[in-house]
Amino acid sequence: MTRPDGTPVNAVYGFTNMLLKLVEDTDADHIAVIFDRARKTFRSDIYPQYKAHRPPPPDDLIPQFELVREATRAMGLKAVDMEGFEADDLIATYARQAREAGAIVTIVSSDKDLMQLVTEDVTMYDAMKNRTIGPAEVFEKFGVGPDRVIDVQALAGDSADNVPGVEGIGVKTAALLINEYGDLDAVLANAPNVKQTKRRERLMEQAEQARISKQLVTLRLDVPVDVPITDFDVREPDTTQLLEFLEAQSFKSLAAKVRSRGMSIGDNGQANASQDSQVYGKPEFELVQTEAALQKWIDEAANAGHVTVDTETTSLDSMTADLVGVSLCVTPGRACYIPLAHKGAVQQSGFDFGDGGSGGSDGSDNDETDDSGASQQVPMATALNLLKPLLEDLGVLKIGQNIKYDMQVLAQDRYDIHVNPIDDTMVLSYVLDSGLHGHGMDELANVHLGVETIKFKDVVGSGKARVTFDYVDLDKALDYAAEDADITAKLYATLKPRLQAERMTTVYETLERSLIPVLVKMEAEGIKCDAVELKRLSEDFARRLSDLQIDIYKLAGEDFNIASPKQLGEILFDKLGLEGGKKGKTGAYSTGAEILDGLAAEGHELPKQVLEWRQLAKLKSTYTDALIKQINPDTGRVHTSFSMAATTTGRLASSSPNLQNIPIRTEEGRKIRNAFIAEPGHSLISADYSQIELRLLAHVADIGALKDAFHTGLDIHAMTASEVFGVPLDGMDPMVRRRAKAINFGIIYGISAFGLARQLDISRTEAKDYIEAYFTKFPGIRAYMDQTKAFAAEHGFVTTLFGRKCHILGINAKNPMMRGFSERAAINAPIQGGAADIIKRAMVRLPGALDDAKLQARMLLQVHDELIFEVQDDQAEATCALVKTVMEQAANLDVPLVVEVGQGKNWGEAH
Repeated sequence: MTRPDGTPVNAVYGFTNMLLKLVEDTDADHIAVIFDRARKTFRSDIYPQYKAHRPPPPDDLIPQFELVREATRAMGLKAVDMEGFEADDLIATYARQAREAGAIVTIVSSDKDLMQLVTEDVTMYDAMKNRTIGPAEVFEKFGVGPDRVIDVQALAGDSADNVPGVEGIGVKTAALLINEYGDLDAVLANAPNVKQTKRRERLMEQAEQARISKQLVTLRLDVPVDVPITDFDVREPDTTQLLEFLEAQSFKSLAAKVRSRGMSIGDNGQANASQDSQVYGKPEFELVQTEAALQKWIDEAANAGHVTVDTETTSLDSMTADLVGVSLCVTPGRACYIPLAHKGAVQQSGFDFGDGGSGGSDGSDNDETDDSGASQQVPMATALNLLKPLLEDLGVLKIGQNIKYDMQVLAQDRYDIHVNPIDDTMVLSYVLDSGLHGHGMDELANVHLGVETIKFKDVVGSGKARVTFDYVDLDKALDYAAEDADITAKLYATLKPRLQAERMTTVYETLERSLIPVLVKMEAEGIKCDAVELKRLSEDFARRLSDLQIDIYKLAGEDFNIASPKQLGEILFDKLGLEGGKKGKTGAYSTGAEILDGLAAEGHELPKQVLEWRQLAKLKSTYTDALIKQINPDTGRVHTSFSMAATTTGRLASSSPNLQNIPIRTEEGRKIRNAFIAEPGHSLISADYSQIELRLLAHVADIGALKDAFHTGLDIHAMTASEVFGVPLDGMDPMVRRRAKAINFGIIYGISAFGLARQLDISRTEAKDYIEAYFTKFPGIRAYMDQTKAFAAEHGFVTTLFGRKCHILGINAKNPMMRGFSERAAINAPIQGGAADIIKRAMVRLPGALDDAKLQARMLLQVHDELIFEVQDDQAEATCALVKTVMEQAANLDVPLVVEVGQGKNWGEAH
């Protein structure tokens, strides 16, 4: 963690976070934070070797010393230190003064050296372990009471502080001696009577050393302190000053926490609400078990014009998940849970399965209670019929955390609820803070609200893998489910106002929020897979893997586990003696792709065969085997999930299955694409932006030569080769063009000479010369890179053409490797993020354009810069033309956007 100016603040963050929590939780009326000022104190005069062996503090820690003092003062607390004394001595003195004044004292520390101060009125508190340390805990630690701790420490010494003690005596032995003789002086006086020879001799020989040790470990109770204890009275902090400090350190989460809680401390130490902040007390959760109770919540939401919604289901697969319950929240701090299908809890639940659920009732209304007085039973269908008008009401905003999932579950044919309009806290967080942290509910609750949420595994019971939410006890279900809705409402209140203040409204409204219903429909459509072809491919891959395995064993001279990096490393570097073997921390050789690529390039056959084996094994396990299992039995199609908040740059990610990583440059990868097919009488259409990132580079870096090439339709890689290498366009060597292509795309990713050398199999010097020649011909690119890095270093983020912020962590790191990685990310983010924005703009516009043209094409997939559609054969040509037009008009650049469109009966044919 570093500030935008490069100052490390990781320790400051941990300190500030802990201190905020302590201050907020305590009822103390006097608080101070005590610091060491310097290493040299009066103890150094007694024993020059005291703490002498301690290494200097890490470089990253030194600039944070003063910042933690600033943090203390920003909270309105005294930060106290004193020349010549350790913090422990000041704590001891203030603890004595407070106790003598009749106060009860808490020392926030786990330091064993302070345990000598513990009494009935002075306790310690270990904030890391949330543990109080009193006389009993001191005895457990030292084997003696607090009043004899210094005697035990004098005998045992302390290696951390270089306190010598008596050689060979540890804490347990010291405690035995003290308990037997009374105190240190008595132990030393009775040393000749100790039975153990070595112990006796050392006690006699090192008696003076023990006495010196006691002086070192004894805390001063009489430090002439400059700041009187009366100055520690708790006052209300200046919220403006505190927020200024937090924001100066880029502690956005802590600043949001202060704002949301309205933290201020009054004269009695009680938390008071500042006028401009929302304070949330203990939430109220209601288990809704009757029609009347549900209707009351529905009416409240309709009157408010907004409601937070969350569903509980039996699966993460929205296409097959059964609905278990629904949570609602209208006002933060109040939420309800409507149980619908808790198996084994029907008598507790207000809503039985009914004809809209998965069994458990005949579907008839039952408005009677049973003899035991169980709650009124209402079928699921009735509950959903009541909820449907609310969730589809265009005048009521529905708010969710990753609401795309809830929309998909409710839109299933058996529930038939189409949620609209919507807002999403996950997507809000992503637009505002992409790259700073994750955007899941648990993390956002902690970052913005300082709340630890109930974990799903704790609700269903750890170790019960087959138990899902439908088996959860209703009391637990209420707390877990209602909390989700409540937390989402609080996050919305925190995040939504930031859009306008931080000028991110356009990105959220026109790109991200508008995309949610588009993705819902795409995921529901899915894409048809040929299971027979996948099985045939899987069997073919298995045969080839078997043949490769035989060849690898022959080359190795023995059988071994090819999938084991450890065994492979031993074969390559120990048995075969190949050069370049490097062992990691585990003691095993590294056998990653880079290592094997290098060995294969040197002509070694075994690593080459292993690379091919790995690639085939991955394709088989990840795609041909897995895809067969992921075909939905009801639709015959694969329904991938598009993650909206998984990348820093705005690109969508694909999972379950991941269809974005199918290799397209290998024959095997293309064969897998052939297994994605159109329905009979239909075709697949592939529409792919041509060289969009290079076009964006030409635009944002204002490179005249590149812009001219794109306008005239020149082969951009051949043009680059001609400019950089001084060769004519006509009759160009394909290898020269390949090198120019590698530079063109590598520059976008901030490629280094080392990276280019490895990619082109040339020397690093030659690669460096190529890059320098490239920058000489296109100086605007280097200027763009330098300006982008400088902007990122100053602000901590970069922006795309459309205003998306991509935060870059580590941009000012002192570690050169970390900083270099972040600089490359900063260079690439506006380009890759801009490309992501453009295709999202097209995706948002295309459904309406297709409807207006009365074309029944369905958008199925988005893979990087490519969109896949399915359309009736007789509409394919018109659809191709419309899609091309809309995609090419998605942005207005200085260069034309070009979309290459193809069609076929499978994805491979269409691309």
